[in-house]
Amino acid sequence: MDDDFSLPEDLLITKRVFVLFFSLLIMALVGVRVIELAGLAPAPFCGMILADFGAKVTRVDRLRAGMTVDTQARGKRSVAINLKTQEGVEVLRKLCVQSDVVLEPYRKGVMEKLGLGPQQLLKDNPRLIYARLTGYGQSGSYASAAGHDINYLAMSGLLSRLGRSGEKPYAPLNLLADFAGGGLCCAWGIVVALLERTKSGKGQIIDASMLEGAAYVGSFIWKSRSIGLWERPRGENMLDSGAPFYDTYQTSDGQYMAVGAIEPQFYKQLLKGLDLDAEVLPSQMSFSDWPELRQIFTDRFASKTQAEWSRIFDGMDACVTPVLSFDQVSSHPHNQERGSFIKDTCREESPRPAPVLSRTPAEPCLSENPNVGQHTREVLEEYGFTSSEVDRMLTAGVVECNAAKSKL
Repeated sequence: MDDDFSLPEDLLITKRVFVLFFSLLIMALVGVRVIELAGLAPAPFCGMILADFGAKVTRVDRLRAGMTVDTQARGKRSVAINLKTQEGVEVLRKLCVQSDVVLEPYRKGVMEKLGLGPQQLLKDNPRLIYARLTGYGQSGSYASAAGHDINYLAMSGLLSRLGRSGEKPYAPLNLLADFAGGGLCCAWGIVVALLERTKSGKGQIIDASMLEGAAYVGSFIWKSRSIGLWERPRGENMLDSGAPFYDTYQTSDGQYMAVGAIEPQFYKQLLKGLDLDAEVLPSQMSFSDWPELRQIFTDRFASKTQAEWSRIFDGMDACVTPVLSFDQVSSHPHNQERGSFIKDTCREESPRPAPVLSRTPAEPCLSENPNVGQHTREVLEEYGFTSSEVDRMLTAGVVECNAAKSKL
């Protein structure tokens, strides 16, 4: 039983501070030091995952960057180093060899030109995990080629399967290659390498290709072709918008409902909720009748608002849910009960870290993202540089420090 209300206010505050302190100590990755070379989208997401679960992640920024486009800097620190100077390169080398993980998002060969490639750094620190996150990987004819999510998705084969019937392939935002196949797979690789290091005592190099990561995420598509799930053209199969019972439908107020009633028992409940008689409808699995069935569903969903349909299907095993906007998700009862979305100190909302661990859950930092170079002095002194050395490097333009601005 929680006896907080019986404690004086000062003791209550002290208790909560200790609870927070010890929760931080037991996060899964506490004690792991990560150097993240500043990049776009996938690498910052990978770094944020590691930070959310307790790793101490330091992002290395360029000097005079002014601002960063890293919107996934939650829980990270920033140090600004001039890598156009040899001393700046040596500073970064010292940070890398004293860390557990280096997360590098550059094109092939960039770090080698600086003398900071994995072979060099692993000589100095054989326990180092060196993660290289690129579009096409470290080998192959496209290894040095430019690209974005849509290109990696195209080369993975998955893009050819995405889109509605009779339309061109459609890329679903930049989620599959950049974030699922890129940042998330890279984070998984880092954690696996850290686990293996506990047995061997040795680090290793991770070659994380967004093309291959996206393809791996799509393993189900590849491996279920033999059972007939994908034998029809794009947009005409059960799970790619071909089936009327696996699609979205507009409601009378311009909102949408999502339908995923594949199994017969769920399909039966879908028809019940829509007040439709199965006896007078085409068979669920009659491909030739899917267009007719889709039109029936379209007309029926258009007869009520999203809220009305939500009330009808709430509690029914019909696999029918509202399509929630970003403004709606946190107020939905299920998400509220689980605390699935969090707000930072600026009142900006985002998803909480997933999955939820029972003993060592993530404790995401809720303070503002760091300014470029905000923690330069703190980080350098932590890694063994003296205060006078830092002062000299600041004066010489080797590093830069931008303290956080106070808000009144």
